[in-house]
Amino acid sequence: MSPLPLIQQLDQTAGSIALRESILVYPLIETTHVLALCLFLGIIALLDLRLLGLGFQSVPVSQIAGRLLPIGLTGFALMTLSGLLLFYSGPLRAYGNIFFRVKMVLILLAGLNAVAFHYGIYKRIAAWDTQPVPPPRARLAGLASLILWCAIVICGRMQAYNWFEKPPGT
Repeated sequence: MSPLPLIQQLDQTAGSIALRESILVYPLIETTHVLALCLFLGIIALLDLRLLGLGFQSVPVSQIAGRLLPIGLTGFALMTLSGLLLFYSGPLRAYGNIFFRVKMVLILLAGLNAVAFHYGIYKRIAAWDTQPVPPPRARLAGLASLILWCAIVICGRMQAYNWFEKPPGT
């Protein structure tokens, strides 16, 4: 069962059309999305670099996570909300965009990586918290996070330049 009919219906709602045609609201949402992305990625990059043992080696991982993750989660919430509104402003265009689809898969993988980290190696942080270079599983989680979020940003940016775009259903 294809979601295309639902996407086409969503694309023609009054709210979607109003957002898409707005001279002021759409750019404000897009700007919010980019700024929230910067906030979130900046925070996550700091934590990931610490997990890789490439920065803040004298600061316990738990201290970095405890102080920065609440700020990062605020950025993530704003980024998610504004991203949903951007999708709502052009669901048919997004649905037909290969970069959007890849980005959604990468976001899912980044989320799974975060869950695996927080419910896995992070549960035993007391054993490695102050080590300048964390254990291999923590380093792997940090590296995966950096790679995934870089790929997500690249796909998000490439959505505007989709050379393969064709209307869905054709």
